[in-house]
Amino acid sequence: MKRLSVLSLNLRFGLADDGPNAWGHRKESVVKLFRKHNPDFIATQEANYFQIDFLAENLSEYNYIGKRYPGPDFWQNNILFYRNTIPCKADLHFFLSETPHVPSRSFGSRFPRQATLGLFQFNSKPLICIDTHFDFATPAQMGAVRVINEKLASYDHKIPIILMGDFNATPESFCYQWLVGKEVNGGGGLDFNETFKTPYPSTHHRFTGEPTGDYIDWILFKGPLRLRECEVLQGPIDGSYPSDHFPVIAVFDL
Repeated sequence: MKRLSVLSLNLRFGLADDGPNAWGHRKESVVKLFRKHNPDFIATQEANYFQIDFLAENLSEYNYIGKRYPGPDFWQNNILFYRNTIPCKADLHFFLSETPHVPSRSFGSRFPRQATLGLFQFNSKPLICIDTHFDFATPAQMGAVRVINEKLASYDHKIPIILMGDFNATPESFCYQWLVGKEVNGGGGLDFNETFKTPYPSTHHRFTGEPTGDYIDWILFKGPLRLRECEVLQGPIDGSYPSDHFPVIAVFDL
C-alpha cells in the first residue's frame, strides 16, 4: 500500500495591495511551507503568472499543470503541482460554465471560475486530482459541481479522485451536500468523502493567524483511498503567514 500526501492553499493573488503581507514579503515562506511538508501534490488557487514562475523556479522537484496561456497579466490560475517522479498521463483545464473550453462565466458567477484536472499514474495505478476555486453564490456553486461531474463522467468510475480547492462555501451549503452524496433539490450526490469532521476547522484568517472565517478550503476524495490524517496548518513560517488562508493537508493510503 502506497502513501499519498496532498496540500491545498489559496495563495492570495500576488497583485493584491496587501502592504506588509504582499507577495514579495511572503513568497519565501510559501516555498518553505511546501518544502517542509513535501507533499506529492500541491493545489494552489489565485496564482498570478509571476507567482507561478517563482514557485516553479524554486520547486524544481515538481512539475505543474493549469496555467492559462495566453491570458491577461492579472489572471488568477489554479495550479496543480505534482512531484516530477509521478507521470501525468493527461491534463485538462476548463471553466466552470456552460462553455467550459472557452473563457467564460455562467450560473450567475461573479468571476470566470475554472478547474484543473490531472490524470496521473501513482504507484502504477491511475489517480485523478482536481484543483478548483468556486464562486460565491449558490447557483454558481451548484453549476460548478455539475460541470465537474460532467467532466468526470468520461473517466472510469473506479479511478480514485481527490478534489481540492477554495470552494467559498461551508459544509452546510448545497454544493457541499451534493458532493458528499446527499440529495439536493431532488438530485443525487457524487459520494465524495470528507477529510475533516465536525466541528469543522476555520481555514481563513486574513493574515492574522487567528481563525476569522469558516471551513471553505476542502480536500474531498472518493474511490480506493483510505484517509490516514488531515490537518489545517495554522502556524507561521519564519514569522510570516504564507497566505490569508491556512494551508490544508491530507495523507492517504492508496
